[in-house]
Amino acid sequence: MYRIGLLLIFSIKMMKSKFGISLSGGGARGIAHIGVLAALNKYGIDPDVISGTSSGAVIGVLYAAGHDPSTILELMKMKKLRRIISWAFPSDGLLDLDKVEAVLREYIPEDHFSALKKKFYCGVTNLNTGRYELISTGKLIPYILASASIPIVFEPKEIDGNTYVDGGLLNNLPVEPLVEEADTIIGVNVNHNEEVKEIKGMRNVAERCFRLAIGQNVRNNFELCDFIIEPPELRKINTFDFAKAEEIYQIGFDETESRILEFFDLLNLEKVLTEKKKRLVKNI
Repeated sequence: MYRIGLLLIFSIKMMKSKFGISLSGGGARGIAHIGVLAALNKYGIDPDVISGTSSGAVIGVLYAAGHDPSTILELMKMKKLRRIISWAFPSDGLLDLDKVEAVLREYIPEDHFSALKKKFYCGVTNLNTGRYELISTGKLIPYILASASIPIVFEPKEIDGNTYVDGGLLNNLPVEPLVEEADTIIGVNVNHNEEVKEIKGMRNVAERCFRLAIGQNVRNNFELCDFIIEPPELRKINTFDFAKAEEIYQIGFDETESRILEFFDLLNLEKVLTEKKKRLVKNI
């Protein structure tokens, strides 16, 4: 796989294709996005433009700010982040994202979209207008926090007189802005929904309902993607399983690496790779 990996990296560098990637929301499952990005980077694919919502927005903006996947993974494993993200409701029924904000401000010192190293689109839901918005200019961190504010669980964010919550409520795979920005679009959905034989407990019922509801808008946007990564193993991960960061990361990495040849085939590199593989075999 290592030798083939070198061939793939060489081939992708010979291309001038501009890559876009859209990262869905999904709570702790969003950590799989880091594994996806790490696997793509391993084979020379470095997305030029990124869109994301909820946890996909948090991962996406850190990547757009220039942080490599290994650094982002370590941030997601920080205890001070894991402590505030749980299902234990305080008396007012809301959790806040103050510690997440502190981490973002530390690793993204300039609070403005223009300061990012890559083009980034953040998906949010405007409760006042009832509409979905894609933000890519102006102040940055408030919109990232708003995008990650799962309704009821986290406190909504007020920005310029409007109240915002999780963008995944109306569009959990914000592919639309990438259509005009990228030659090849990768869609990453971390909410693999399949038939469930038994559902017990209010927490599981609530999560199942939310995942099924947002799953509908994701399916519609699959048609805008050239390549879809949707790791089935993530079905066993709950929204708040942040303590399983390493396992979730690996699921994303393994799924992407296992399909990397399929992706390059999509890019019409099959003939080039075949010839290079033949030469490689002769030289071994």
